[in-house]
Amino acid sequence: MRIPLSWLREYVDLPAAETGRDVQARLVATGLEVETVEQLGAGLKGPLVVGKVLTIEELEGFKKPIRFCTVDVGTANGTGEPQEIVCGARNFAVGDKVVVVLPGAVLPGDFKIAARKTYGKVSHGMICSGDELGMGDDGSGGIIVLPPEYEVGTDAIALLELVDEVLDIAVTANRGDCLSMRGVAREAAIAYGLPLRDPALLDVPPPNSYGYLVGVSDPAGCDRFTARTVTGLDPDARSPIWLQRRLQKAGMRPISLAVDVTNYVMLELGQPLHAYDRSRLDGPIGVRRAQQGEKLTTLDGAQRVLDAEDLVITDNSGPIGLAGVMGGADTEIADVTRDPETGESRGTTDIVVEAAHFDAVSIARTARRHKLSSEAAKRFERGVDPNAASAAAQRTVDLLVLLAGGTAEAGVTEVVAPSGPRTISVSADHPDRVAGVEYGRETVVRRLQEVGCDVYGQDELVVTVPSWRPDLADPNDLAEEVIRLEGYENLPSTLPQPPAGRGLTERLTERQRLRRRIGRALAGAGYVEALNYPFLSEDVFDQLGLASDDPRRTVVRLVNPLSESEPALRTTLLPGLLTALRRNDGRGDHDLALFETGLVFRPTGHEAPAVRLPVDRRPTDEEIAALNAALPAQPRRVAVVLAGAREQAGWWGKGRPATWADAVEAGRTVAREAGVELIVRQDQHAPFHPGRCAALLALVDGAEVLVGNAGELHPRVVKALGLPERTCAMEIDLDRLEPAGTGAVRAPRVSTFPVATQDVALVVDGEVAAADVESALRAGAGELLESLRLFDVFTGEQLGEGKKSLAYALRFRAADRTLTAEEATAARDAAVASARERTGAVLRGA
Repeated sequence: MRIPLSWLREYVDLPAAETGRDVQARLVATGLEVETVEQLGAGLKGPLVVGKVLTIEELEGFKKPIRFCTVDVGTANGTGEPQEIVCGARNFAVGDKVVVVLPGAVLPGDFKIAARKTYGKVSHGMICSGDELGMGDDGSGGIIVLPPEYEVGTDAIALLELVDEVLDIAVTANRGDCLSMRGVAREAAIAYGLPLRDPALLDVPPPNSYGYLVGVSDPAGCDRFTARTVTGLDPDARSPIWLQRRLQKAGMRPISLAVDVTNYVMLELGQPLHAYDRSRLDGPIGVRRAQQGEKLTTLDGAQRVLDAEDLVITDNSGPIGLAGVMGGADTEIADVTRDPETGESRGTTDIVVEAAHFDAVSIARTARRHKLSSEAAKRFERGVDPNAASAAAQRTVDLLVLLAGGTAEAGVTEVVAPSGPRTISVSADHPDRVAGVEYGRETVVRRLQEVGCDVYGQDELVVTVPSWRPDLADPNDLAEEVIRLEGYENLPSTLPQPPAGRGLTERLTERQRLRRRIGRALAGAGYVEALNYPFLSEDVFDQLGLASDDPRRTVVRLVNPLSESEPALRTTLLPGLLTALRRNDGRGDHDLALFETGLVFRPTGHEAPAVRLPVDRRPTDEEIAALNAALPAQPRRVAVVLAGAREQAGWWGKGRPATWADAVEAGRTVAREAGVELIVRQDQHAPFHPGRCAALLALVDGAEVLVGNAGELHPRVVKALGLPERTCAMEIDLDRLEPAGTGAVRAPRVSTFPVATQDVALVVDGEVAAADVESALRAGAGELLESLRLFDVFTGEQLGEGKKSLAYALRFRAADRTLTAEEATAARDAAVASARERTGAVLRGA
């Protein structure tokens, strides 16, 4: 909410010397989030005056239309002679009043004005647009054309209120009252201890039976509807400059007088309003739920298919507006046109003003359902003062009569659902106990009265909550009001005292310890943890090249996603990590290694129907079990992505880029923390390169189980996602890996006996997997084998076509003695024999 300081001063007599920064500090101290204070007109220096266009000469021979104008600026130029100005705009004519900046002036942005020769003429100043003066978009898209009543030579800086300060407040969801000048003025009055001139305190005529007919068939959705009628409006009437400038400073664009007035009153009182062209209404106004499939064209020109839960405004023709969100195009205020024969203006002359109060939840759901966020919906879904509707309607009527020469009809329609004031019982010392500070009953009562509460009682207080604070619902809310107004900075700092023996390490499960070990191991290997949102767009599956029947395409879709572009829960960690990698690469970090652990969501389609848990009691074990049965599988995974250099070049030698082997090694790092020896085999699995993809397997109960994949991403995936070339990745399902592990990782045992190393080079067919050869060697070597490492792969003509050589280093050691050379050789020969039998391997050179 943007709050012009000059407008705020109308309701609170702030000290004249108070700046926007001072007011910001006071409001922040009371709990409002004042993000910035914008200095309008900073650096602006006159002369900037009202001028009258005397002549216009069209200059020829240029690429764009150029006009040479003479403008009467009175005595502002020191001579009284017409000012000669070159201008390219075309939305003004001879006789129009415009804003002229003269040489010597400085416009916002330190733009200094001087006489200069251009297009063959000397231009002594400028005819100004709103953008050049820092006014924003006024809807005209060109030069400011003023009403004819302003005197030539009048100071335009004061006339257009160009110098001001605007506080930009981030209004939280519970403080809908602060989406208005009235609400912020109340907070400022409390902060300064000054009286408030409440703009809603107006003389409102009582409702009567001859107002515009209104029928409300859903009082739960609309508990108050006020209708007033104004007739005989001048179609040519324009919003005065003061009204336009206040709208612009508050971030809204002036449109037409009737619309501007409703927007102005909404900003002033916080009550959204709507104006109907009475000539376009067909019979009484009604409020009801929509019929499923009904259609409505809203003011933005979009035709919307309505849902049965949508609350709509109707007449005899059907829906004419989405209640509390946006009006319909069929009854909008007509644009002013002129009769080509008589020149008479045509437009809306009779208006019906609506000021209603709608259910916050209903409006929020409708706005989300139709992806239609409006200023009205923003206020209704946060809570609007229902008692302000009549005052807002009266304020609107008064302004229309004043500014457009209309006549207010005597009929006043009010449809009100019976309701009583909301009361809360609270102990007088409750805020003291919450804050740990002794405020005392007098302070508690005074602070609650300042926010608008009526307070009765002594030790036990009965508090009547003001209608503009729907967020005050229980004693703790009242305590918070006292605490924030007394100052959060005055609360003492007290460290909690945890009981002994309840530290984090005492409560960690083995699964949690494993996740922590994995995180530390990957961080130690040079990976940086990235925490991503668990949401994705289903379009990413096409970019990853997943097959149409890939189970990862089956997702859980959110009914109310944070972003409409990412409405589904992730089934793999890779999209989020790859997005983070692309973002960092685009910002200049090209050597990247990221990891993440987290849940993915894998629905099967066989989940039980969702259940709604009770809120008036604790759910039973059966109800909780039923809720869990409705949830999809949520396996925990760990994934890494790599791009750029894995080892940097330096004085120590050349660096090297990250490859698929690094992704596989990341998988081994994870597996080692779980006490698992991974089996690596060649695989084809999207989104990986078909020739550089590894399946990561583990032995569970003697059977090989696929726990993940690693490798280099497919070039098409890299291109589709905008990733660096040869980006690599790995993803492992920890829920599958854990059962294959040995539990906690044990520290290595240092043997007192020496190791015996034997190297073997085996020639096998090219299609034989190194993992199969390794498995055979391990099986044949027996219990004396301590470790086995593949250190060389060779192919060449001397081996023969379709052959390759795999060189392994085998380390043998006994736990209780020093091995003899004969024992080590025998173990090696047994390993080679096993490899020969299982894979057809032969010793190289044999």
